[in-house]
Amino acid sequence: MFDHQAVGKRFSRRARTAGAAACAGAALISIAIGTHPAAATAAEPGLGSGNLMQSEDFFQQGLAPVGASVGLSGKRALSACSGEETMRTLTKGKAVAYADVAWAFDTKGTSLTESVADGSTTSAASYEEQLNKLVRGCQHEPAGHWYYGKAHAITVKAGEGSWYPAYNGNGKVAGGVAVIRSGHRVGVVELSGQPSDDSGYMAGIAAAAINRLAG
Repeated sequence: MFDHQAVGKRFSRRARTAGAAACAGAALISIAIGTHPAAATAAEPGLGSGNLMQSEDFFQQGLAPVGASVGLSGKRALSACSGEETMRTLTKGKAVAYADVAWAFDTKGTSLTESVADGSTTSAASYEEQLNKLVRGCQHEPAGHWYYGKAHAITVKAGEGSWYPAYNGNGKVAGGVAVIRSGHRVGVVELSGQPSDDSGYMAGIAAAAINRLAG
């Protein structure tokens, strides 16, 4: 996880919000992952859990998932930097559909959350801009706080996005966050923890998330 020392109000808000959202999310599903690759849940028509990252997406990043909690309400906290902001509040409840997931891995202190929404192409571009603005708000933090690094643009056949490495209070790589968009769908995915010393693994996670979002 990120460095919790001197993190401040944002992180405590996130902890409370994430817990409440996990309980309150409509159509919440918990899945335990066994020894074989498994999807979070079967793909659904339109935007649904099938458009979220699946267990097989993590193996090439050196992560072994052990379980997931999926919701379709848009009420999961967006990121460590968003406080009580959720995809539903960001879109003012105007998106056609929502989906979100929290993944747990066998590596202690490593987790991933993802939240996506389906709107019009115009509104998706606006939501993407708002999400990037939220993330950039945590690029400059006081000494000893965790923070996000500079943005890296990514473009794949299915869409586009921006990923940011995350650093703990000691300045070491500790996960990252990505804002993703595919047509009229938009989302944010955040990894807490460190699969390797190379923050570039977030590029792989971002690409996989965009491809799923488009599907």
